[in-house]
Amino acid sequence: MAEAQGKWVKLDQKGIGPGARSSHAITIVGQKVYAFGGEFKPRVPVDNDLYVFDLNDLTWSVAGGTGDIPPPRIGVTMAAIGDTIYVFGGRDATHKELNELYSFDTCANKWTLLSNGDTGPAHRSYHSTTADDRRLYVFGGCGVSGRLNDLWAYDVVDQKWLKFPVPGENCKGRGGTGLAVALGKIWVVYGFSGVELDDVHYFDPVDEKWVQVETSGEMPTARSVFSTVGIGKYIFIYGGEVDPSDLGHLGAGKFTGDVYALDTETLVWKRWEDGSDSGGHPGARGWCAFAAGQRDGQEGLVVYGGNSDSNDRLDDIFFFTPCA
Repeated sequence: MAEAQGKWVKLDQKGIGPGARSSHAITIVGQKVYAFGGEFKPRVPVDNDLYVFDLNDLTWSVAGGTGDIPPPRIGVTMAAIGDTIYVFGGRDATHKELNELYSFDTCANKWTLLSNGDTGPAHRSYHSTTADDRRLYVFGGCGVSGRLNDLWAYDVVDQKWLKFPVPGENCKGRGGTGLAVALGKIWVVYGFSGVELDDVHYFDPVDEKWVQVETSGEMPTARSVFSTVGIGKYIFIYGGEVDPSDLGHLGAGKFTGDVYALDTETLVWKRWEDGSDSGGHPGARGWCAFAAGQRDGQEGLVVYGGNSDSNDRLDDIFFFTPCA
């Protein structure tokens, strides 16, 4: 079997960006990376600016924006559908879990509060979000009374939340899980339930059924708070925490810096090595912001910031492209 290789490129940064942080979120519209939320000191949200990084000229700016601007938060998620960004949940400066859903129109630079209160998913942070062409998916996270394992979708056409069946007991409530859409299914990969997990599940929205799958191959060790992206039939994961800190969220834990991909057709994992033309590897880290994006016409993974083994917040940006 041929060795799978990928290419990492460290991107230069110009302008004034968000700076070092973790527990933040990014998403990509066209060639622009939008960054929101996060912490520099544990559990203290930094700000509520929406930053924009241009993948072409590698320059940061602040989007500004009018309307219902979200307050600062950590453990927040973002995803984009078309020209609109969606921001859900997180935790505020008083450590309160949140459940507002906001949209940001990148053409009009306007924030809109779409749902809160009893509408939609319960309050949570460190949940996971992904999207397809029509729906924003939210899974799990840290709720008010424990870790969650529920799956919701916000339909941007009908402008309403859908609650899917809850998985069985095998799919424990968890935070920091990988969530991706591949081959029409919503995949839940690994996560943290009090211990690092190494199980894989998917939800089939057509049959409305959950399935736990047995994977094989070069399987990653149990982990959470890693970067995840779906590319075609593959789910790529990078980094993450493989051993939690005794200090909980105040500590760093032990991180890894490897890349794996799960073929969702064969359910075989493969480790992806750095190609000879890689331009710098991000190393071991977790709690990063990450998103799927395109650079030079190739689909890949953007990773920004995060936390290191030494408990330092990071401020660098990398782009990973799997080689064909």
